[in-house]
Amino acid sequence: MSQEERTQIEERIVDVLKTVYDPEIPVNIYDLGMIYKIDVKDDRTVDVDMTFTSPSCPAADFILEDVRTKIDSVEGVENSIVNIVFEPIWDQSMMSEEARVELGFD
Repeated sequence: MSQEERTQIEERIVDVLKTVYDPEIPVNIYDLGMIYKIDVKDDRTVDVDMTFTSPSCPAADFILEDVRTKIDSVEGVENSIVNIVFEPIWDQSMMSEEARVELGFD
C-alpha cells in the first residue's frame, strides 16, 4: 500500500470518528482528543488507541462499538483493532480548539 493510500484511509477514518459522540458531551470523540493513535497497516488492518474522558465512563461500551462499526465501514479498511488505553490520562488540554470553544473553555 502506498503512503498516499494510507493517508487517504486515515483521513476517511478521522471523518467517521468525527461522527462519534459521547451521549453526555456535545463534541465528537476526535475533537475531544480521545483518539491517541490511528495506524493503517499494509494489510489494511487499522490499529486504533483511544481513551475515555473517565475510566468509569457509563457510555464506554456504546462508544467503543460505534467506533468499531464506523471504522470497519470505511472504504479500504479490512479489519479494525480498537485498543482502550489510559496512558496518558485524558485531560482537557487534549481537546481541539473547536471543542474547547464549544464547551466554553476558551
